[in-house]
Amino acid sequence: MKVQHKVWVITGAGSGMGRELTRLFIEKGAKVAALDMNFEALKETMRLIGRPEVLALYKVDVTQIGDVEKVISKVIDDFGEVDGIINNAGIIQPFKRISELEIGEIERVMNVNFYGTLYLIKSLLPHLVQRPEAHVVNISSMGGFLAVPGQTAYGASKAAVKILTEGLYAELKNTKVKVSVVFPGAVATNISVNSGLETPKPSSESNKSHQALAASKAAELIFRGIEQDKFRILVGKDAGFMDKFSRMAPEFATNFIQKKMASLLSH
Repeated sequence: MKVQHKVWVITGAGSGMGRELTRLFIEKGAKVAALDMNFEALKETMRLIGRPEVLALYKVDVTQIGDVEKVISKVIDDFGEVDGIINNAGIIQPFKRISELEIGEIERVMNVNFYGTLYLIKSLLPHLVQRPEAHVVNISSMGGFLAVPGQTAYGASKAAVKILTEGLYAELKNTKVKVSVVFPGAVATNISVNSGLETPKPSSESNKSHQALAASKAAELIFRGIEQDKFRILVGKDAGFMDKFSRMAPEFATNFIQKKMASLLSH
């Protein structure tokens, strides 16, 4: 779906890819409802982009279904309609083995990454199916199709987003709602800080052993995929390579990543 003259909801718009997607979509002629739980970060997005006539800010905790429903209702009231959503808000886990993670840490990652995405979809989909055309875009991860030791719960949450999106695509196949799933590789963002981790740790999207893709470049690739109505949008050469590798030789690919991460999990 072409983004120009459309109204988009973008979550996690206070930083990283969310901010860059917001900037790019406005440059391309869209209106954006920018959502984030950090309102100060949203205000910085507004300061950098300007354009209050086409950009509105909304504070929301995506893990709270009632708050999500209220904010979506307000967005529709403010803009009159919504044509698309990018479920970008997400966090990583502390860089630990599953055996070392507290249940609460796992639940927090799942609540933000999976349930947050689900709540936005459930709240907005009844409106989207009434639009002349619409688009749902969910951000999964390279870790959603290939497990990264030390980020196993995170990967599980992103795998859940992958399957949710693929099922939604099939269910909406005969409607005017397009559905895309995005798999970023290593992207330079501050996801560690936003996840509440004191010390940034490597993950499928912040592994310092790779040259991380700039968030602005990632946004351009996502934008291009959306405008081409792509079902799967792979962001970065590493994501493209590991996608093929993991499907052709899944056990070998898993062992490959395990060896790369082994030193980071040693005590």
